[in-house]
Amino acid sequence: MAAADSTPDLSGVVSRSPEEIARVLGILAARAEPLRSNLAGGDLAFTSRLLHVDPGRAFIALEPSADPAANKALLARPRASFRAMAGGLHIEFAAAGPELAQHAGKPAIRMRFPDVMATKQRRAQERLEVQPQVPLHFVADAAGVISFDGYMVDISAGGIGFVQYSADITLEPGTVLKGCRIEVPGRAPVAVDLEVRYSCPLTLPEGRQTLRSGCRFVNPSEEVKALLDAFFRR
Repeated sequence: MAAADSTPDLSGVVSRSPEEIARVLGILAARAEPLRSNLAGGDLAFTSRLLHVDPGRAFIALEPSADPAANKALLARPRASFRAMAGGLHIEFAAAGPELAQHAGKPAIRMRFPDVMATKQRRAQERLEVQPQVPLHFVADAAGVISFDGYMVDISAGGIGFVQYSADITLEPGTVLKGCRIEVPGRAPVAVDLEVRYSCPLTLPEGRQTLRSGCRFVNPSEEVKALLDAFFRR
């Protein structure tokens, strides 16, 4: 296993506070920081900037992308996730209801004010890469309405990073994945709930499109803690 690196931590903060979301969006708008939303299973990238954050927290206005196909793809979606960087902080938020509009006499894309935002700073906990990758099975709610398979690529005391192949599943910050099963050769499988902190598209060496996500453990059991101890003793 590799030593800890310098990529972002899983121990970010997920906020649904309109005041906090407005504060961070205001920073992104003031600095004209680039925003990115990956669409069409990662085949299209909508790249933009925030033009306006409504003081009443009803909507935001985005600059249209320079790519007309990306604009069309965004407008066809009921909801999308956006990512940005500001002062070393990784920011991800979700917004719904895109529609063509005008702002200050110029074309814009208007969306409802975001209802969830995740922010992450650089990691404070050691994370280990997992070799070979550990198979996982995810159930997105207690009723098991949505499920998918993936594999774990790294682990820390606070959570895991994993890759999954379902292009039609979008894991927004704040999503809680119930009953995730972690299987490690030579040990009994363990189950844990995971809260999504970030997701980003990933292209494998053979060209296959995947989604990599970072999650934190939600109330890990003694079995999960024992599994962590086993990883970090290696």
